[in-house]
This record gives sequence, C-alpha cells and structure tokens, in this order.
Amino acid sequence: MTFSLAPTAIAAGYRLEAHDSVGSTNAIALERAANEDRGRLWVVSKRQESGRGRRGRAWATPEGNLAATLLLVEDYNLKLAATLGFVAGLALADALAAVVPNRIAVAVDGGGGRGDRFELKWPNDVLANGAKLAGILLESSLRPGNRVALAIGIGVNVVAHPEDVPYPATSLRALGFPGNAETLFLALSDAWAENVRIWNGGAGMADIRQRWLDRAAGLGSEVAVRVDGNVVRGVFETIDEDCRFVIRANGDIIKIAAGDVHFGAVASAGAA
Repeated sequence: MTFSLAPTAIAAGYRLEAHDSVGSTNAIALERAANEDRGRLWVVSKRQESGRGRRGRAWATPEGNLAATLLLVEDYNLKLAATLGFVAGLALADALAAVVPNRIAVAVDGGGGRGDRFELKWPNDVLANGAKLAGILLESSLRPGNRVALAIGIGVNVVAHPEDVPYPATSLRALGFPGNAETLFLALSDAWAENVRIWNGGAGMADIRQRWLDRAAGLGSEVAVRVDGNVVRGVFETIDEDCRFVIRANGDIIKIAAGDVHFGAVASAGAA
C-alpha cells in the first residue's frame, strides 16, 4: 500500500511528497519552503532517521511508524500559527477514531463507554491508556514578504514504541491495531482538512479550544509542570484563548505558555 491523500485534502489544494525513509520530514518541509514551495504540502515517510521532538529531544520513527509533516506558507503571525498545533492534535485524534476498530477503542478507554477517545495532552501529545502514542512538533521560518513557513510534524507509534524513555509509551500495534501508517495518514489528511476548516484562519479558535478540552488528558486533576527548571503544581483548570495551560495553585490562577506537564504519581513526586 502507498501513501495517498483523501479526496477532501486534494479538493482543498493539498499535495503529497512520500518517502520510504528520511532524515526528518520537518527538515525536508522547511527545505522545500526555502526553495519557494507554496505550501499545503504533506511530507510523509514510514521511517525517519533523525526525527526530533520538543526541546531538541530525539523522536524515533522505526520502519512502519508514521512520520508526517504538513508545510504551510501563509501570512500568519506566530501567535496564531502556534494554535495550529492544537488543530493538528484534534485532527490526529479524529483520524485515530476513524480507523481504530471499535473493540480496540473500547480497550483504550478502559471499557468506560467512550470508545472513540484518545486523549490530548498539552501541548502536543496524543495518549492512549495514559501512554504516549504520538507527538506533534511545530517549527517555522520566515519567508520574504513577512510570510511564515510552518512545518507541523506529526509522529505516530504505529507498529513500535520506545522502551527506554522516562514516560509510558505505546503503539497502535501494542493496542491490537491491525492497520498501517498509510491507512492512518489517509484518515489524517481528511481530518486535517475538516479541522482547519473549523479553525478558519483563527476565527473558529473558540470551537477548536472547546473540542480540544473535550479530549484533554488530566483536566481537573493534579498536575506538575516543569518550567525552566522549576516545578509548578496545581489543578489543571483549562486552556485559555491563547492555548496557554491554566492551573489553580493555592487559590491562584497560573497561566503557562511552555513547559512539560506530568500527571498522577509523577505530579505528586514533583515531576522529578
């Protein structure tokens, strides 16, 4: 099976560049932008040799996993462009709900009756059973005319997940998913087209924010957030209109623009 775009994505003007193996799909996308690509380009691969996550961390993509980057070249301000990471999270959650068989989805949900739910962890992870299934990384560069080239990288553990990481991780195969990266990407390209339509250049951000909160991991629970070497603890209240992480700590409301969030026992231990 080969990678392909959904008809909705093609109709919306998206294009596809598929590879068997790459160094980094984000790097390729930004290279295309430097060479005057007009954007709306998906760069995808089933193997990535030098992928990276937030804060320069390595992101492994062995054969059969999905590495996908969407390149957009638009007249965005960076604050608005950053909200597209939340659009990407919703698109991936919708794609997973579309392709994962119901029996597996129920197992992911713990049998609680909300079988299509994969949770979104602020700011850029997708979880299943509390374990990291996917990560999203936004990178950007400025183009002539004050345009922004935005690379939205999406990495999904389809057939394998890392074992030597300091957090729980899982893969779709470990959950019993019989499908492949190509099937998931087809659904992702369709779900992106729908979610970015809702986003509507930022005008629909209130709807995106509410949809994201409906799938938010840890909402209302104790969390610890590591920010610049310090740990802030409190209760996860919401995300605000700028998608900042909002917690209540000792009666005070704290808004966090960037940090590493920890739940449960790790939060209680201070996100050590």
